[in-house]
Amino acid sequence: MSDSSDVDSTYRVTADELRQFVERYERLDQEKKDLAEAQKEVMSEAKGRGYDTKVLRKIMALRKRDPQDISEEEAVLEMYKEALGM
Repeated sequence: MSDSSDVDSTYRVTADELRQFVERYERLDQEKKDLAEAQKEVMSEAKGRGYDTKVLRKIMALRKRDPQDISEEEAVLEMYKEALGM
């Protein structure tokens, strides 16, 4: 009978731990949704103030990148534009 109660005890602990992982993940998922909604609100406010949100998103993407990489990409872009007469 001891073996059975040990198994039950182990299962209970494992189930509790599993439940904690699931609940933590669910909380984080909700926080992620809340943050995404807050980001949408910021962009909506910026748009309401006359800013181009498409350009703002590009600026934010550029701010995440290495300045050297940006410079190299811009140089290649200029070279291609010149080659195409743009």
